[in-house]
Amino acid sequence: MAEHHFHPHPHPLSETRPTTQILLFGEVLMDCFPDRAVQGGAPLNVAHHLHALGGGVGLVPVLVTRIGKDEYGHRLMASMQAAGLPIDGVQLDCLHPTGEVRIELATDGSGHRFEIPPDQAWDFIHADMARLVGLSSRPEWLYFGTLAQRAVPRPVARPAAHPALRSLLQTTQAKGFLDINLRDPWVRKDVLRWSLGKAEVVKMNEEELLRVTHMMGLGGASQVVVGKRLLHAFGIGKLLVTEGGNGAWLLQSDGTYHHTAATAPLVDGVDSVGAGDGFAAVFLLGLTQGWPVEQALERAHGFAGEICRLRGAIPDSDDFYQPFITAWQLESGGAA
Repeated sequence: MAEHHFHPHPHPLSETRPTTQILLFGEVLMDCFPDRAVQGGAPLNVAHHLHALGGGVGLVPVLVTRIGKDEYGHRLMASMQAAGLPIDGVQLDCLHPTGEVRIELATDGSGHRFEIPPDQAWDFIHADMARLVGLSSRPEWLYFGTLAQRAVPRPVARPAAHPALRSLLQTTQAKGFLDINLRDPWVRKDVLRWSLGKAEVVKMNEEELLRVTHMMGLGGASQVVVGKRLLHAFGIGKLLVTEGGNGAWLLQSDGTYHHTAATAPLVDGVDSVGAGDGFAAVFLLGLTQGWPVEQALERAHGFAGEICRLRGAIPDSDDFYQPFITAWQLESGGAA
């Protein structure tokens, strides 16, 4: 079983270039569209983009997750291995099914609705196994969200995977990148408050900003003003807020503010599933490569727009990434 064996996966550049590890904690699952099922879950989507874009500069994303011993689990494990992602942190669960999310798309392609069943394998990420992965790696960043910390309803409500995340943060001393993902009915104020307090960088969309600041009792005001209150209240370094086609903005604890330009409507857009994950991946990549924050924000927003041209969150071919690798000088030996 994968959870008992932690063999470091050799990286082709490990002997010539230092590697940068990023741990990604949380849900790995199947996104079930009306016509097909594709791999998904924000941590997996972000890991896939990081691996495809950053492999040439020594970036190694390591997933910490849990899947079932079933058909979807086999498919996910095979696809992770085929993509070259390390599976050291992938736990196998005999009791709970691999996660799935049922997605209904709006007829005009403008949005989508999720149905996320309870009691799935990723709800039960084991703390001691997660801690072993943390001990065997030296991650610079730990990416995590709020969905994987949801409460398990039976027999009593308790956040099942949360202790594993807490253990991982304590073990690694990695900087936290929090990707807010408010999915009713799984929103818990105590989990949200704890998560904000552990994050150096927080990403959310504009609707989530209003909801989070209201839940945290930070009052009503303009988005930037409540953003500043959020940074100050929780000691956050960078706040990222996405606004779809209207762009994205960044606020730093030193007062720096930057807003991208709005983008023209996509004439060939397919769906927006995974756009936020693409955004998070590219901004994280920029943090590891020392890009100026304004440049990282612009590149993240542009990449998210391209993800909207795909069905689902991950491209069918890695050819999708090559223009970005070239433009951003991410080839082996290239400069950032």
